[in-house]
Amino acid sequence: MNYVWSTGTHVGRVREGNEDSLFPESSGSSSGPELLMVADGMGGAVAGEIASGIAVKVASEADASDPISSDERVLKANAAVGDAVAADPSLAGMGTTLTLVKLTDDGVLNLAHVGDSRAYLLRDGELRQLTTDHTLVNELISLGRITPDEAEHHPHRHLITRVLGLGPVGVDTMKMDLADGDRILLCSDGLTTMVSDFGIREILAAGEGVEATVWALIEHANVAGGVDNTTVVVIDARK
Repeated sequence: MNYVWSTGTHVGRVREGNEDSLFPESSGSSSGPELLMVADGMGGAVAGEIASGIAVKVASEADASDPISSDERVLKANAAVGDAVAADPSLAGMGTTLTLVKLTDDGVLNLAHVGDSRAYLLRDGELRQLTTDHTLVNELISLGRITPDEAEHHPHRHLITRVLGLGPVGVDTMKMDLADGDRILLCSDGLTTMVSDFGIREILAAGEGVEATVWALIEHANVAGGVDNTTVVVIDARK
């Protein structure tokens, strides 16, 4: 399988600093294997940036060809963020999301995920969310306590229930075969809180290249308010 990707991040229109991190930081192409990821830090401007930076650095330390699994990479990142807090108590409370994909040369996607950053798949014009948000409102939706519409205005809609750096954590994983023409999106919630899934699908399906698509998504998030940092990775898979 051949992969072409582009990455981008923007501070937005409200925040003074960018707490998101991503890997890789530049566009590229290859026949695999490849690692790509997005992390969204929290715990204050400096601490959030530190947490997401540590997570991405540690999760990407081993080359994509290394047999270490995607979830092991995330668990190593979790331990490293926790160790940083233990070494510097002023960082107490910092954490980060991490959504990571490893793409193999034979066209398999291996996903590992913690938090409320997301991975999507666009296939034959249909958009599918591959990750589950680890948030209070998503748990309430699953229990039938609130509706998705109610979740958008819930006072605790930003409360994350699973994050790296605060202790032992469960990692969601999935494995799937990619098809020719698939488009993969990784993003922080700076995009998904500003742009609906319908809007995201329209931009991904517009037929533009990966770099133009990345910046179209970021621009739409900023036009909608840009209340958070927005980080986007778009990957095209071609046989």
